[in-house]
Amino acid sequence: MGQADRPAIAAAIVVADRRVLMVRRRVKEGRLSWQAPKEDRLLWQFPAGEVKPGETGEHAAVRETLEETGLTVRPTRTLGTRVHPNTGRIMIYVACEVVDGAAHVADADELDAVEWCDRAKLAEYVPGGLFGPVQEHIDATVA
Repeated sequence: MGQADRPAIAAAIVVADRRVLMVRRRVKEGRLSWQAPKEDRLLWQFPAGEVKPGETGEHAAVRETLEETGLTVRPTRTLGTRVHPNTGRIMIYVACEVVDGAAHVADADELDAVEWCDRAKLAEYVPGGLFGPVQEHIDATVA
């Protein structure tokens, strides 16, 4: 099955107090971090996961944010969709606002850290830049 045949990935772009929520995923299954080659180490990203059958991208972004960080969010709009240049997966980017909770590592099997990032920290964590519509949203909402 090719990457385009796999379910889309929905990413939540959660902004609160002029900071954006980022999560750091653990290395791929079956490897300890010190055993994983550099290319297998997963870096900082937005809360995200596969869109399940019958689910919208917005619903998946909300569900994944809750499962991963314990934070209840509400979608405000879909920022855009693209084929990710590194993975070939269809990506759906959803702007979300916080409804309730405090972000923390709710899924310790999948994540090892969560952080609210300002512009400088975001640029450090995602040095290659962001998808245009996501960058525009962050430029408008993050100090």
